[in-house]
Amino acid sequence: MPGKFVKALKTIGRKWFIFLIVIILIVFFFNPIAAIIITIITIVLFGISYVPTLIFSKKLNKFLSNINVIEDKAVARRLKRPLAQVQEKMYKLSKNQNKKEWLITFYNGHYSFYNEKVIKKFKAYYNKGLGEKEILEQLKNIEINTRAEIKAIEEALVNNDRLKGRKVSVKEYRDKKRYS
Repeated sequence: MPGKFVKALKTIGRKWFIFLIVIILIVFFFNPIAAIIITIITIVLFGISYVPTLIFSKKLNKFLSNINVIEDKAVARRLKRPLAQVQEKMYKLSKNQNKKEWLITFYNGHYSFYNEKVIKKFKAYYNKGLGEKEILEQLKNIEINTRAEIKAIEEALVNNDRLKGRKVSVKEYRDKKRYS
């Protein structure tokens, strides 16, 4: 018996909007003013339900603007939010980053945020002709620790058409470095 009751509650929870409209229509036939009041209250409550999402979005954007490099787990810990919510928001931000100065990458099952300062340095080293290993050595002080991160940054920049061809190839740079 309790199992059927729980299933019924879940069904109502999934289809609450349809039930609400039916209730409003029934009330409308008996008392139109009450139905209008219920509708206004519903619209206000529905609008208020988006406020926490908007506040979180603003808080996340403000938080990320002050940090060079951070992963989704650290963001979730610092903002005291569920990891799934942070990952969902970072996923949405990563899909709309063509004209942004910062970059969000996805590798090894998590998202990483890179500030515009890091991306500018990466582009400068990339255009100088440095390979992944050399770029990693240069960016170690900014908390970039693996070549996978470098590769993910490069792929994300290429996919968003934010990385132009190298001015000096890696081979030319290494030959120049070797013979000078």
